Amino acid sequence: MELHTIDIAIIIAYILATIGIGFWISNRASKNMKSYFLGGNEIKWYMLGLSNASGMFDISGTMWMVTLLFIYGLKSVWIPWLWPVFNQIFLMIFLSIWLRRSGVMTGAEWIKFRFGDGRGANLSHMIVVIFAIVVVITYVAYGFIGIGKFAAVFLPWQLAADATQNEIMYGLIFTVLTTLYVVKGGMFSVVFTEVLQYVIMTIASVAIGIIGMQQVSPELLAKFVPEGWGNVFFGWKLDLDWSNLMAAANDKIASDGWELFGIFFMMVLLKGILQSMAGPAPNYDMQRVLSTRTPKEAAKMSGFVNVILLFPRYMLITGLTILALVFFSDELNGMGADVDFEQILPFAIRNFVPVGLMGLLIAGLLAAFMSSFAATVNAAPAYLVNDIYKRYINDKASDKTYINMSYLCSIAVVVIGTIFGFALDSLNNIIDWLVAALFGGYTAANLLKWYWWRFNSYGYFWGMMAGIVAAMVLPILLPTYTALEAFPINLGLSVLACIVGSLLTEPDDDEVLKEFYKKTRPWGFWKPIYDKLHAENPEAEPNKDFGRDMVNVIVGIVWQTAITASSIFLVIQDFKSMWISFAIVAVCTLVLKYNWYDKMEDYPADLAKEL
Repeated sequence: MELHTIDIAIIIAYILATIGIGFWISNRASKNMKSYFLGGNEIKWYMLGLSNASGMFDISGTMWMVTLLFIYGLKSVWIPWLWPVFNQIFLMIFLSIWLRRSGVMTGAEWIKFRFGDGRGANLSHMIVVIFAIVVVITYVAYGFIGIGKFAAVFLPWQLAADATQNEIMYGLIFTVLTTLYVVKGGMFSVVFTEVLQYVIMTIASVAIGIIGMQQVSPELLAKFVPEGWGNVFFGWKLDLDWSNLMAAANDKIASDGWELFGIFFMMVLLKGILQSMAGPAPNYDMQRVLSTRTPKEAAKMSGFVNVILLFPRYMLITGLTILALVFFSDELNGMGADVDFEQILPFAIRNFVPVGLMGLLIAGLLAAFMSSFAATVNAAPAYLVNDIYKRYINDKASDKTYINMSYLCSIAVVVIGTIFGFALDSLNNIIDWLVAALFGGYTAANLLKWYWWRFNSYGYFWGMMAGIVAAMVLPILLPTYTALEAFPINLGLSVLACIVGSLLTEPDDDEVLKEFYKKTRPWGFWKPIYDKLHAENPEAEPNKDFGRDMVNVIVGIVWQTAITASSIFLVIQDFKSMWISFAIVAVCTLVLKYNWYDKMEDYPADLAKEL
């Protein structure tokens, strides 16, 4: 693809600025491990929110969501619940506060806070470290594929004669560039570069949404989509018939297995609620929460992400989608059985974005890759250095030694993830593995750890082990099952292992449990521990906010979904539905203001007195 000199200059300027920021603030990041991994808990919550939103604004996910909107229309707003996208609501309402109260550096260190130092706790600690590293390596492979595909299409330089080799070369170049500033600057570098990347991405996203509105009228769009495409609601069946427009779209729906959309929705909702209540996985999302200055700021950061991420991102997604629907349908139909829906995004950008904005958009999408990749890479060495090297090998090393070890670990993780990326040729394969298989093994143990006092370290270890093994074995034993269909089986095996592992072993130490409950103060089945804490401190009160939290979660999910839908309705110019969505957003915002925001506490009243 040919790029104008202006566009090339913008892209190069962005890359140089990003790397420059990383090196410029490297001295601040390298003071000690806390500065390197958590920014010294000095970074303001809204900066972390911007950073977190930027980290979620990745190329591969955007390509996938453009495909979803193209085929499923407004009903596609429900499909990202697979991740689940509404986990940010659970974090915002209560889990970010609970997590930040621990004061730890990583998810594995949190295991020590919850289970103590016994043999079972050490086993649990190790399996969380292993899980975290597997997740990070998988995300690196996922990002490597996405950036290679994208850059090979949009950047003008042919680095290899073979198309696949060209993608690999671009993937390697941007992986190396991103690793440079992440390794050098740590969390400070990640956050400050991601704020820049978010600004670029938002400007480009809004511009693409406006171009889509200018080029595609509602009447023109209606000629290229089946009946019901613009309706966000659904029944038992999807009821989108592409037969007269694009038969391959019907084939895609069939291969996804989502024709019975009502059943799909119920499974996704159940899975999403359970995974959201389990809390964040040990990746960049958890690192942002642990990096905030206070528990209340952790909650505000998680809420802020919903506001600043969804609306501009879906303006981009919708603008690209409607341009492709109207102007790319003939080419897609011409591909026949070999149709590649991942080409929708490149086509729309290549044909409809003007000079100047083209460079900004490409820089923004490169930024999306670099930010999500950077956040992932920054999370990895925290586990390897803090949770393995420092804990088991050398706990008396200097800060400089730990920082140098972090550099080496970051590079090693990137190299391994990139090697895995070579073996994977489909974004969908990795998405399926992440959202349903791998995280299916994570759910049960990490759900019970918050809400049941008798769930101990051995139960956690065996629950995680059962889930991870099932995630690897079930695709072999049940090859006709999708990852979502296999999730209940995986969950059932994990729950059984959790309960049996806990009840066949002794409870964890009372002092550990009391300290955890005292600081975290979760609701759930904690009465025996609360009674012991109350006997020592009569001012201690249990958490009575379960009902209020659940109401706020429901309101928050409606609020989040309405923000998403309103952006799509704006770009497709369904203004009646847009204003209804805005009204829902406004009402939900008021409810959350009075029932959530005004009632947040950094710590329970009795603990706050001690602190």
